[in-house]
Amino acid sequence: MKGVFVTGSNTGVGKTTVAVEIVRFLSQKQNLKVRKPVETGCSYGDTAKGPKDAILLSGACVQKEPLSVVCPYRFELEASAESASNDAGEALSLEGLVKACQENTKGSFVLVEGAGGLYSPIAKKALNSDLAASLGLPLVIVTEDKLGAISQALLTIAAAEKSKLSVLCVVLNQISKNSLSNRDAICAYTKTPVISFSVDGAKEFCLEFEKLVKDS
Repeated sequence: MKGVFVTGSNTGVGKTTVAVEIVRFLSQKQNLKVRKPVETGCSYGDTAKGPKDAILLSGACVQKEPLSVVCPYRFELEASAESASNDAGEALSLEGLVKACQENTKGSFVLVEGAGGLYSPIAKKALNSDLAASLGLPLVIVTEDKLGAISQALLTIAAAEKSKLSVLCVVLNQISKNSLSNRDAICAYTKTPVISFSVDGAKEFCLEFEKLVKDS
């Protein structure tokens, strides 16, 4: 399977915002498909309360697919995917998520967005790291560019290495402008590429990201 697995160093770091820009840019140049196999805090049938992240990803992609294919598992409880599926009385398995990510993706570059951080439980006795490993996809680690970003990024890289996962890059998402030097600081402690992202600089980010993908 060719593609990337987008994860966060924590919840609320803006991984969907980053993923949407990657999808919008790359899907104009190649056969790209998106998968958000499970999303919580949403309903299944009512699109007004539907899977917001999956809807954004799907809307940014040139290759249009049914939302039921992009995001087949949806749960109302806003919690980890494992907890939310248990609350709904549905046993969510790692095998089921892998199958959902692989469905109708042969020959495509696939962007998979996880649910929560790398070590967030995503299925019964399975973490996001287990899903990424099962798919064989390199990680794109998104962390918010703020105080604490250095530690969060390095901890997530270390967790990936422990799980024998390759990391394509760390994305520093500058949600609020600041004068911090997090990029330089992270680069001083790891050989993993670090790319800065902002909504205003999305095009420059995507060009840099595209080069990383081509060189990997």
